[in-house]
Amino acid sequence: MINQKSLPGELHNNEGTLLLIDKPADYSSARIVNIVKKSMNVKKAGHSGTLDPKATGLMIVCTEKKTKILKEILDYDKEYEGIMIIGSRTQSYDSETEPFDFTPTDNISDEEIHKTAESFIGEIEQIPPMYSAVKFKGKPLYKYARKGLELNRKKRKVSVKEFGVIDIKKPEIRFRIVCSKGTYIRSIVNDFGIRLGTGAYLKELRRTRIGEFRVENSFTVDEFIKHYRSIKGSEL
Repeated sequence: MINQKSLPGELHNNEGTLLLIDKPADYSSARIVNIVKKSMNVKKAGHSGTLDPKATGLMIVCTEKKTKILKEILDYDKEYEGIMIIGSRTQSYDSETEPFDFTPTDNISDEEIHKTAESFIGEIEQIPPMYSAVKFKGKPLYKYARKGLELNRKKRKVSVKEFGVIDIKKPEIRFRIVCSKGTYIRSIVNDFGIRLGTGAYLKELRRTRIGEFRVENSFTVDEFIKHYRSIKGSEL
């Protein structure tokens, strides 16, 4: 049985710790795990699903025997909020690469944008982006993409439970999406642009929830490091 501590972002028992971490932009998911291992002085740690380096938001990191529950957590629905840009595309489907193929958006109505979002709700097929960690012959696809290579990728079935438009200030569209594991939001945004006829790419993305775990209950990286430094100091 997991007992909740008074501190936000941390659930633990004698088998290990479950931590809620708010990943900042430009940190890899692996870097977050390494910070946890070093700060807590543990040998074993893992996380509940990769976030792209440019994305922010909730990561669940487990240590020691608690890592056994990560397989279950991986199956939880994820909630994201993000901003897409319509009227252009990028090779990476996000802001990592330069926009191209510019298209006017003045003739696109708010109603069309809302209806396009609604058209994605349900079970859909998507192709992982070339700029992703999906492996081909032991190497992540992004390594091939950065060399200018385009490889065939298998379609995946994923489930979109909710897809709502929060705000429209063209070319920016702010949205919220709830989806199954393995869903590439960048691919949904790219496909959204195709359906809308304008092109689109992901500007910002934040994971706000994994199952019942919410980002507002998480540690920032700085809070986490300070907390465990203070614990070490009290043990000296």
